[in-house]
Amino acid sequence: MKSRREALKLGLLGGVVAVTGLQQGAGLVGGVHAEGAEGPAPASPSTLAANNMPVPYRAVFKRPPELVPYETGLDPDGQPFARYSLSQRLGQAQIANGPSTTLAGYNGIFPGPSIQVQQGTRTEVRISNRLPAQGLLYSDPFNTVTHLHGSASLPQYDGYANDRTAPGRIKNYHYPNWQAARTLWYHDHNHMLTAQGVYSGLAALYTITNSLEREQLPQGEFDVPILVSDVMLNADGSLGYNDNGHAGLWGDIIMVNGVPWPTMKVKPRIYRFRFLVGSITRSYRFSLSTGDPFYVVGTDAGMTPTVQAVSSWRQGTAERYEVLIDFRKYKPGQSVELRNLSNKNNVNFANTGKVMKFEVVADAPSPRPESRSITSIPTTLDPGEHPTKAEGGLDTMSLTPDMAVARRTLRVRREGGEWTINGDTWDDVEKSGFRKCFANPQRNQVEEWTIVNESGGWFHPVHIHLIDGKIIGRNTNGGKPFAWENGPKDVFYAGENEAVTVLMQFDTGKHEGGRYMVHCHNLVHEDHDMMVQFAVGDLENNDPITSDAPVVENTPEGAFASTYKPSYPAGT
Repeated sequence: MKSRREALKLGLLGGVVAVTGLQQGAGLVGGVHAEGAEGPAPASPSTLAANNMPVPYRAVFKRPPELVPYETGLDPDGQPFARYSLSQRLGQAQIANGPSTTLAGYNGIFPGPSIQVQQGTRTEVRISNRLPAQGLLYSDPFNTVTHLHGSASLPQYDGYANDRTAPGRIKNYHYPNWQAARTLWYHDHNHMLTAQGVYSGLAALYTITNSLEREQLPQGEFDVPILVSDVMLNADGSLGYNDNGHAGLWGDIIMVNGVPWPTMKVKPRIYRFRFLVGSITRSYRFSLSTGDPFYVVGTDAGMTPTVQAVSSWRQGTAERYEVLIDFRKYKPGQSVELRNLSNKNNVNFANTGKVMKFEVVADAPSPRPESRSITSIPTTLDPGEHPTKAEGGLDTMSLTPDMAVARRTLRVRREGGEWTINGDTWDDVEKSGFRKCFANPQRNQVEEWTIVNESGGWFHPVHIHLIDGKIIGRNTNGGKPFAWENGPKDVFYAGENEAVTVLMQFDTGKHEGGRYMVHCHNLVHEDHDMMVQFAVGDLENNDPITSDAPVVENTPEGAFASTYKPSYPAGT
């Protein structure tokens, strides 16, 4: 393990394509050109021929296909269940003009199939690793770990970084889905190679819905997933990869749902967009070319009690924001661009300020019966009573500092070339036999954690597994959360020299907890080696590596044929 770790530290893994093109000298942060810095902009990292480079707004918007379960029914206790099957395998994508790009995806596509479940329906997701023996971007085995980000899963189904599924094996993940309606996503979490796994294509959306959410917010055609990511391509269309000395990867091609800078046809209605940043490093500041507002109706962990109008918002890797855009005042033929104003310490290129374009078309009946817009922008929303109230669960946004039984600080730094949390890395956790814990709260206790960014010119979106958190303070913005942060969250953007304070309840539902991870969701930082763990209750509960280990795949390819719901018309 040591030799592999050292190789990764040095960036010398066979098969990695180093596409540098970054200017060295004045105006740099850690060797990377910062947004807004003086001096020449970095050269574009893609090496595609000019005629192969995708052009903004020429491609057609698409939605990921929605997977249908292969089996549904009721458990003996009357709880509904749904079973899904996915295979991780190579596939081809058309990102460049001309050459295709080989990706590793769930069912061979990027993004992978979306899954939508009704709150209270237990799901089993059978994930078969049918990838080749060697990774696309590294020489190590193509092991995978699947994390359903935003789910209060048992530790053995939470995507613990060392719970690896090797090629030729499967793992059946169990998800309780008792949490309130929200946007989640599932992605690879294989330690030291998470960045390459997600960048290669192992990412997809997963949503929980309920009657309250359906009554108050747009549905169907007017409820749109927006997975934003960036990529660099080599001359032959293959994925380029360079983490710039473990600082991060910034591509020059912005994609929405795997399509570079698409154009979407929209009707003069109110639309809900579920924004997920699936980039492995880049953060975004979204805005509309018209200057019109977005209305924030949801954060990582569900609906916001109060709807907030914002002209732009800051969003880092793995954060989710649900916003409304009101297209009713536009006439057919008008267009609106979704732009990226960027944030400090990104690396920006000629077209990374563009994201996608909306083209308004005439109103018409929806092709799907469940589609429903709304007639006005709401001012408040009702997320409903906390779903585990009977087990002691509390509404996240009702938490107050006096409820906290402990106050802790996580200091994020770069030390000796490694990214650390309170001076520790996941290497320290591994060397302890996975016993070393940052904290050991008990089930349903409330704690107050402050994330302090002491790393200088870097931002860190910090993800705390299991919990939903309420931001109660920042040392910037007058000590208050930003306007778009007034809802439950599980990723907390710690900007340069920022400190963010969060209240959270360690609500495990009906189970007794176990060990969970805390890490930076700049996935390059996570892999080198910015991750620690905490335990809820007994550290021995639900061992995340041994409790339900992957097994050999004995089912032939195609035994679980993937069925998808009917798609929407092209470009909508």
